[in-house]
Amino acid sequence: MIRMLDVVKEYPNGTRALNGLTLELGDGEFAFLVGPSGSGKSTVIKLLTGEIMPTGGRVMVNGFSLSNIKEWQIPHLRRTVGVIFQDFRLINNKNVWDNMVFAMRAVGASPKEIQKRIPYVLDLVGLENKSRRFPDELSGGEQQRVAIARALLNNPSTIIADEPTGNLDPARSLEIMTLLGKINELGTTMLIVTHERDLVDHFGKRVVMLEGGRVISDSVGRYEVKR
Repeated sequence: MIRMLDVVKEYPNGTRALNGLTLELGDGEFAFLVGPSGSGKSTVIKLLTGEIMPTGGRVMVNGFSLSNIKEWQIPHLRRTVGVIFQDFRLINNKNVWDNMVFAMRAVGASPKEIQKRIPYVLDLVGLENKSRRFPDELSGGEQQRVAIARALLNNPSTIIADEPTGNLDPARSLEIMTLLGKINELGTTMLIVTHERDLVDHFGKRVVMLEGGRVISDSVGRYEVKR
């Protein structure tokens, strides 16, 4: 579960990115987070992954309080949260399998866990036959599928996707979003940050709109402002 209550975030340069934001996302929910540039979307992601701490208010993620989390707890938090980035962030000189191995070793997974988990997630995203390919041998959509598989390696309860279709054409964007929907149906909480209005409208899910560091609209259906 994600719970943000009256959250304020002010950066050292004086910029106030969040101004009393309140948001709750229940276990197994699917929501789009939308809003104009500078509305606070990136700050929300950084708070939910423990990259930054709030200036005020409360942030709870999967049982961890980000307002007073200890440094040693942050790796445990991040094992419950998978993050998918717009630019994929794959290691170009490693093939798909080795990209997966690298990510699992980084969190201390055993060789047995690695051998069991990687085939499962690659099969889940439809890349079971591409494990020996290098990133530059894959299409943009396939690279994003690798990034999704990597986010699933630790069996997180929550996935946060930051513009996951921003570098893809419309057909591949729909394919990726459909895949994320199927992963959500397996029980994974899904928060998708996007600016793609057509995709949001197509799926008819919960849409949370930010502006000025606050939630200004929270509804099911379309990407539109309701004041």
